[in-house]
Amino acid sequence: MGDDLVKANASPIYTNFNFLSDSFTIPLLLALNIGSIISLAAGGIALLIYSVKPAGSYSKRLLGFGYRKPLYSVVLFIIGLFIITFIVKSVYSLDVPLVGSSVVTLPQSMTQGTTVSVPMSAVFLWPFWLAVVAAGLCIAARFYHSKIVIAEQPAK
Repeated sequence: MGDDLVKANASPIYTNFNFLSDSFTIPLLLALNIGSIISLAAGGIALLIYSVKPAGSYSKRLLGFGYRKPLYSVVLFIIGLFIITFIVKSVYSLDVPLVGSSVVTLPQSMTQGTTVSVPMSAVFLWPFWLAVVAAGLCIAARFYHSKIVIAEQPAK
């Protein structure tokens, strides 16, 4: 917003805000960030253990636990973006872009009768695309699991 007056760095993994180039922390957001990182790390560890022995008796449960974490993270992040954008548009009458640039005119009720236009831009950066790729690979691992189990079963 503006010339880097306010910057929001949001991704399914970590989210933070900067105001006048100073980062500030919201305790609830910090807790959500830590929870997300721990959850994704636990899912990654489960997938690593699964990859050592994919035909084991416990492997399907490990895969089921591990592949869902990045998928849920990306899906909930995208749903959250749409919900927040919808709320801001309906409550505050601000047309905040999801992707691209636009000039947002603040309602005069917020600015005490003054017309204020603010340039805004939004773009998905590499952490978002990394999370999407990770979710895609986890889905592929889930579909590929049945082929691995069939291939490793001994012939009768």
